[in-house]
Amino acid sequence: MDITGDVSIRGNRWQRLFRRQQGQKASGEGQDGVKDKGKHNTFLADQFYYVWLQVMILPIVYNWVIIILRTCFTMIALSYLPVWLTLDYVSDLMYMIDMIITLHTGYLDQGILVKDLIQLRKRYLRSKHFLWDVASILPFDFLYFAFGIQTPLVRINRLLRIPRLNEALDRMETKTSYPNTFRIAKLMIYIFVLIHWNTCLYFALSSCLGFGSDDWVYPNITDTEFGSMRRQYFYCFWFSTQILTTLGDIPHPEREEAFLFMITDLLIAVLVFASIVGNIGNVITNLRDRDNAFFPNHELVKAYLRSHHISKELRERINNWYQHLYINKKIMRENEILEQLPLHMRTEIAVSVHLCTLSKVTIFQNCDRSLLEELVLKLTPQVRNPGEYVCRKGDVGHEMYIIKEGKLAVVADDGVTEFAVLSDGNFFGEISILNIKGNKSGNRRTANIRSIGYSDLFSLSKEDLTDVLSEFPAAKRHLEEKGRQILTKMGMLEESGEKEEGEGEKVEIKIKRLESNLEVLQTKLARLMMELESSNRKMQARVAQLELEVSELESQLPEDDGERDRTPGREQEEDKKPQRLPGVFQSSS
Repeated sequence: MDITGDVSIRGNRWQRLFRRQQGQKASGEGQDGVKDKGKHNTFLADQFYYVWLQVMILPIVYNWVIIILRTCFTMIALSYLPVWLTLDYVSDLMYMIDMIITLHTGYLDQGILVKDLIQLRKRYLRSKHFLWDVASILPFDFLYFAFGIQTPLVRINRLLRIPRLNEALDRMETKTSYPNTFRIAKLMIYIFVLIHWNTCLYFALSSCLGFGSDDWVYPNITDTEFGSMRRQYFYCFWFSTQILTTLGDIPHPEREEAFLFMITDLLIAVLVFASIVGNIGNVITNLRDRDNAFFPNHELVKAYLRSHHISKELRERINNWYQHLYINKKIMRENEILEQLPLHMRTEIAVSVHLCTLSKVTIFQNCDRSLLEELVLKLTPQVRNPGEYVCRKGDVGHEMYIIKEGKLAVVADDGVTEFAVLSDGNFFGEISILNIKGNKSGNRRTANIRSIGYSDLFSLSKEDLTDVLSEFPAAKRHLEEKGRQILTKMGMLEESGEKEEGEGEKVEIKIKRLESNLEVLQTKLARLMMELESSNRKMQARVAQLELEVSELESQLPEDDGERDRTPGREQEEDKKPQRLPGVFQSSS
């Protein structure tokens, strides 16, 4: 660790290098115009499709809310008839535009995006969604001529676009950063639509039974207090809310129709109540699981401390540490949270989150981007309490530290004298994990580091750094050179260290040379063994052939003896001729 001023050097050289590499990469991809244009167009198409789905929520919700409202509240329907007709045909126009957009929407076939218009047309026209879309825009409005303009129920087929609404809500829930809040909002919208429909049906049933005929139905509309449109809707909405929530003291029904309506509403209320309780319970469970994933379980820790009678001072420190984590949203388990993502995505997230911190670390400013990507996945976040020692002089070092946020003091052995103050972007502890030859302290800590306030640190273990540097020898030499410079300033580097390092390198070279010579000798020996084996096989074959010829010669000897008995003169002549040995040169005489 450098306490003479190098720790305070900060720069954005690595950040500029990172931006330059990103620019070169972007320019390299830009040379392939088709590829770059395709990616840009795909992104714009995805954004446009997502925005269009959000826009389509408006006409679908409009039809689900207004059609039943105009059907049951005739006064509202006739009072604003031009507005309703205009909105009706605007929603119809959006329905038709949505069909055109759906016709041009690509789909994935075995992971490949299909954009051919002919295939898209065939797939859409043969799907059930096309039938639902066509049924939702059939011009039943011509029935106005038969039933009158005050009967908007002829547009009931416009409610068939509910699958499109579900798709839009699912896309929004996937993309939102607050899914639990979105689920609660979606549930409240569903409950509002349900109460709205129940409101309209209650008013229509009251109209059929007669306004003011009993205490259960809507009061007589001839009364000025209950004759206005707003009072009609708000009273019915309040009455329906009381029924479905089963919280209010409502009048008892007196007719069979009212009884059936109340029974149906109470059954629906049971389902609605169960749905609300279930959804709220799921949201609370998700929030608790999220907290347990982000932060350690404080209740278990407190129970453990109580059971072992830990001192009050230590318990207070632990409680303050946990409170600091929770209030400032300090996440300590990043790797566990992101382990479900692919490796390249985790790398991109880690680089995005920790780029500002790494750009301030001078020791990493000249390193390759691939090295930084490897290192950033190995970083482990830590939070230290005020006055807590991060490391003490003489301790065995197993990890180095990078300061993300906070201040740490380099103090003397007395714990009072401060030599230097380390702040954001500084690092320390690298000397004890680099194994620099000639280091007088070995792998021991060379200073006392104490946290002044709450400090956020990143730790990098010796094993992880060694594994990463094994693939980047240039970066390893750079870090070791930096460490030797620091040790030289502190007077902790032995002069013979470099000589020992040189001798060690020579020994390694000799060992590598001996290993290469041994490999050559092993190759030659293997070749000689193969040649010897081949010669042995040839010799055995030759001996077998000689034995065969000798056996054939022995089988012919009795016949030759008989001939010699009959022609003794010829035997003398044969004795004079040279004998023919098997396998020896033979003349053709």
